[in-house]
Amino acid sequence: MGKVYDQVCMFKAKYPGTITWWRLRKHAKVVEQHLNPDEEPIYTFAGQKNNDVLDVFSTSVICLTNKRILIGQDHILYGYTLNSITPDLFNDLQVFKGIIFGKVTIDTVKEIVVITNLDKKCLPEVETAISSFMMEEKKKYSIHNTHSE
Repeated sequence: MGKVYDQVCMFKAKYPGTITWWRLRKHAKVVEQHLNPDEEPIYTFAGQKNNDVLDVFSTSVICLTNKRILIGQDHILYGYTLNSITPDLFNDLQVFKGIIFGKVTIDTVKEIVVITNLDKKCLPEVETAISSFMMEEKKKYSIHNTHSE
């Protein structure tokens, strides 16, 4: 399969407490078909894209590339959903650690994306991957915008 699927499988092997039971290959395929030719997956993980810890049927694959964050979710009957978060739209990242699971909230200009039912041991790794990449990329955007004015 592709790099995205390989990375999400490594994540699941490292953090088996994350609830992502099925269709990871299909969700990863959604992300892989939307990768631009110059894009490379840097970090990939999976979780439930919802704000309800009891809803375990919203599995998504979240892929941090060298350009943006892609969130892919294949629907059971037909179609799929893809979210793309570019560094200029990224506002903030919030991490919540509960007794059993963790949650990551990505705040953007247009929406709030919540990924739940994550193994609480993976939270520092997910936070570091996303926030360090986005802060570096946001610096490039601010430099680019300063030069264009």
